[in-house]
Amino acid sequence: MKYTQGQFIITDKTALAREIYSFTIACPEVAQAASPGQFVHIRAKGFTLRRPISICGIDKEKGTLRIVFEIRGEGTEEIARLNKGDLIDMLAPLGHGFTLDENFRKVVLIGGGIGTPPMLPLAQYYGERAVAVSGFRNASAVILQQDFSATGAKTVLCTDDGSAGIHGFVTQPLKELAEKGGIDAVYTCGPMPMLKGVSAICQENGIYCEISLEERMACGIGACLGCACRTKRNDEEYFAHVCKDGPVFKAEEVLW
Repeated sequence: MKYTQGQFIITDKTALAREIYSFTIACPEVAQAASPGQFVHIRAKGFTLRRPISICGIDKEKGTLRIVFEIRGEGTEEIARLNKGDLIDMLAPLGHGFTLDENFRKVVLIGGGIGTPPMLPLAQYYGERAVAVSGFRNASAVILQQDFSATGAKTVLCTDDGSAGIHGFVTQPLKELAEKGGIDAVYTCGPMPMLKGVSAICQENGIYCEISLEERMACGIGACLGCACRTKRNDEEYFAHVCKDGPVFKAEEVLW
């Protein structure tokens, strides 16, 4: 695993929704090494443990990464106080990302809430071959829909309360797409119940599926056991590290 630790300049900061922020970070070496599905580990001023945040955008030509995160505690709140021009302490890129296949003709990208950002680099890779299904609590929490549309991907929006898009969960449009057939792969990130539901639909329909797990972690490089999860390989149970072996796993490997 090739990663870099350093302080990098924030070149852009945008508020996307209530307590959800987008940072663009100038880090040429990191951007060259990064791939969809990986994450960055950020040190917040005054805190010992870093905070893992998924990569939302990779621009190798400009040498930048984009991250989108939600304030979920004091650490991410401190990170959100940073502004354009400030330095951000980052360890990146980390983890095992998504499998990219140029031969896939149709893929479905499913993001739930703050699990939506890591789907965007996949949409940029697959373009018109992708269907991006995003699920949020309500209309005020919706993010990145214009970004997905700009890639050429077809967008499908769902909200729990019906205040925007389809009234319901992301599994509903996935079932409909699965019934039509022709899906080469499904990629997904979000809450565990959603991942479990998506994986079940893919298994029922014989669709290849990769999931990105969200887990609390300390070191971010596989040295501690803080992010262990139950998986199976060669029919044997195996405790994998989300930070190193993941965060992306084949859906059939995860023991729910």
